[in-house]
Amino acid sequence: MGFVKELRWRGMLHDIMPGTEELLNKGSVSGYIGFDPTADSLGVGNLVQMMTLLHFQRAGHKPFALIGGATGMVGDPSGKSQERNLLDEKTLNHNLSCQRKQLEKFLDFNCGNASAEIVNNFDWFRDFSFLDFIRDIGKHISVNYMLAKDSVKSRLENGMSFTEFSYQLVQGYDFYYLWKNKGLQLQMGGSDQWGNIVTGTELIRRKDGGEAFALTTPLIKKSDGTKFGKSEGGNVWLDPKKTSPYQFYQFWLNSSDEDVKKYIRIFTILSQPEVEALEAEHLLAPHNRLLQKTLARDITIRVHSEADYNAALEASELLFGKGTTEGLKNLSEDTLLAVFDGVPQFDINRTELETGINVIDLLADKTKVFPSKGEARKMLQGGGVFINKGKIENVELAIGVSDLLNNRYILAQKGKKNYFLIKAV
Repeated sequence: MGFVKELRWRGMLHDIMPGTEELLNKGSVSGYIGFDPTADSLGVGNLVQMMTLLHFQRAGHKPFALIGGATGMVGDPSGKSQERNLLDEKTLNHNLSCQRKQLEKFLDFNCGNASAEIVNNFDWFRDFSFLDFIRDIGKHISVNYMLAKDSVKSRLENGMSFTEFSYQLVQGYDFYYLWKNKGLQLQMGGSDQWGNIVTGTELIRRKDGGEAFALTTPLIKKSDGTKFGKSEGGNVWLDPKKTSPYQFYQFWLNSSDEDVKKYIRIFTILSQPEVEALEAEHLLAPHNRLLQKTLARDITIRVHSEADYNAALEASELLFGKGTTEGLKNLSEDTLLAVFDGVPQFDINRTELETGINVIDLLADKTKVFPSKGEARKMLQGGGVFINKGKIENVELAIGVSDLLNNRYILAQKGKKNYFLIKAV
């Protein structure tokens, strides 16, 4: 199956310039997508473009990821209502190195002629003076042409800086430079980038009489109208320090049935027959959430690792009473806190744990898991009290530092669903 056909069945094709599919069907093509370097991590909102490059490479083409070291200093107005913050070179270089590591999980950088490459437009803009730019590039694109772009029209009413206005020329030159120096014939991106991308094809035509092509993917929207890529805690990042693998896994697992039908196509490399078979099986028992589980597993392993996926799965089961004491002990502190985010927390003096505290005193005196010792004793004797997922049956049991998870926490459970986190300070 050709690259464009692949995008079509996956619902990943929005606009395509005439002649693009014919070009791609003739043989290997070099193409690129630009990435915003204003954060030290890519987010799930970038995954559509990362998957586009992945499919591009799988179809036998050569993918380039352009990290906008220069354009990150300018700011892209497309699809935004405000001007972007400008970054210094040191911050940008840090962000570039972090994003590269994430891109390497999607693209093969050592597979012969189709090996992926990462380029930074700061490399060719660094020594390009303003006067040289407006003389050699600016004269080829008219102001009328630039004003006709939707990304410009939408901002003119409230004011637009020259910096923003010139952005499409800068991005257009990226395409020209890569076409001229590296033989790239195709630029891809989100549908909000269409105007900037075709400016590049126009510059190539007007300046050198060359031919270049473009295609875009649709912007992903959730069925409930909320923005894709956001959770209650804000952006969902690919960096495990910003969004834990458990939270990342949960983001996909919590997809609605309507959304997951799109996501399973866009964010996995499962074939069309595989996806359709999964959908048919999902319809027979939607409550088992087969599509969500398949999607969450696939993308969590790709972005993080199989070990991270297994830990996220173990962590998820803890909330539904299926987890084990051993599994709980294996959780990292970040994952533990993410799983039990929002449960009541109590602090206890660590020195008291060093000599041991009676379990009833701990739960009803040192903390307020139970309102009274009598109630704690009664529920414990009835088998309804758990410490670190282990049922407590001995009312004389002493809890000590050896019971601490990550050398800091104790998880108390009252009944099946009431959790409490006790922190040694």
